[in-house]
Amino acid sequence: MKTTIRLFKDTYVDSVIQLSGTRAMRRAEGVDWAAAAMATPANLDTLRSEGFTDDCSGAGANDLFLAVRAADQDAVDAALTAGETAMFAARAGGDADAQSDRAPRTLERALENQPSTNVAVISVPGDYAALEAHKALSAGLDVLLFSDNVSVEDEIELKERAERLGHLVMGPGAGTAMLGRTCLGFANVVTPGRVGVVAAAGTGAQEVAALLDRWGVGVSHVIGLGGRDLSGAVGGRMAKTAVTALRADPDTDVILLVSKPPEESVARSVVETAQDKPLVAALIGLQAEFDVPANVTLTGTLEGGAVKAVELVGAAAPDLTGNLRQRVAEAGDRLGPDRTLVRGLYSGGTLCYESLVVLSKFVGPVHSNTPIQESWSVPEPPGSHVCLDLGEEEYTKGRPHPMIDPEARIELLRKQGADPHVAAILMDVVLGHGAHPDPAGQLAPVCADFAARGGPVVVAYVLGTEQDPQGLEAQRRALEEAGCIVTETAARASLAAAAIALRDPDLVGEVL
Repeated sequence: MKTTIRLFKDTYVDSVIQLSGTRAMRRAEGVDWAAAAMATPANLDTLRSEGFTDDCSGAGANDLFLAVRAADQDAVDAALTAGETAMFAARAGGDADAQSDRAPRTLERALENQPSTNVAVISVPGDYAALEAHKALSAGLDVLLFSDNVSVEDEIELKERAERLGHLVMGPGAGTAMLGRTCLGFANVVTPGRVGVVAAAGTGAQEVAALLDRWGVGVSHVIGLGGRDLSGAVGGRMAKTAVTALRADPDTDVILLVSKPPEESVARSVVETAQDKPLVAALIGLQAEFDVPANVTLTGTLEGGAVKAVELVGAAAPDLTGNLRQRVAEAGDRLGPDRTLVRGLYSGGTLCYESLVVLSKFVGPVHSNTPIQESWSVPEPPGSHVCLDLGEEEYTKGRPHPMIDPEARIELLRKQGADPHVAAILMDVVLGHGAHPDPAGQLAPVCADFAARGGPVVVAYVLGTEQDPQGLEAQRRALEEAGCIVTETAARASLAAAAIALRDPDLVGEVL
């Protein structure tokens, strides 16, 4: 194998563009491993662990590298060209040096080039993210802080300052937003509507927005918060700012708040901010309801929150089951008696968490790398149900997020499909801007092989809309033709998997 690193000094590209370069290089023929990333200490450690011995001692966090391990030098060169083209061609006529010269290197220069800007999207390594966010606030901008690994102390300081200045800090780790019909981060194309979404959960925000679009209601805005905003430490600072803004918005009739179970006192203070405007709080895994004002409704799933929001705007409740009971019954009938386990392979962290909540209600403990109970962590004991969040660091270190590149999930899908005790494999397929151009097309052949040889049933949920670049129906159809059961919501997929494992088709009609 031949290894090569190409370094671009003082050249920054955000993580989404880095991932596009990584994906382009890994697609090149003869490539064993490749990555495009900033030369942070952690990323350089990853290079060394992958066997790269090139001297990068002079590289720093402001430098971009492209690294390739391939069969020979020709394959390396082809991959590097593909990576450069993917990252630089659209922005600088295919010339990487021109890109470096033309791209503004400071926030001040960017604002000189585009003075009407009112939102900064920050996607630098976490050690530098808080400083850049402060600079953006000083410049009078709202902030989408895509970066993670930002300390809670820095988050509190940023959000306290944003409150004083009358601005939003969405994040850290805010992967999605839609403001003024503009999609930011990983986002779906949705029709305008009367429901405003406030979410401390990235794929949770995408799920409810996509459901509201598909059910004919639409969305006014999606405001991401970062996963810690409703914690006791952060105190819901940006959630309250966002709810206040949507309360005053004439285009928003209902507010839909999405979060994992928050600190109760924080949740109460946030929902009270809505005053007399209807608000649905979808608090995933909510164990016990607490006292809320009359205009507030609590639910424990994303599906339940979206359904309630539909009802509040006066639209018809959707059909969530269709012929799902029949399909689940037929699937269970063809499985041997030893197949009793559920395996979940998720690209969306919020969808994985919701699946853990729904599954455990019916099948008992479900082990995970992001468990809802500490004793349900992995590695799991034999004979356990398991759901994995493949977007966590242990699966993305040195390789693209599974929403960008399904390669890592395909490896695990084959492994779980070979287990003679697995009855159902759960998958989410996330569409939209930033996601793989054809994720179902990559996953479907493996699923079809399971169906052909009597393997486990694949239950898939496609998160997206028909307006997304990939097209919702085409993605659903590809999976159905491969023998998958495709459900209306993510929560309903978890119910279907539990029903298959327990051979109890009536479970799919449960109200969540």
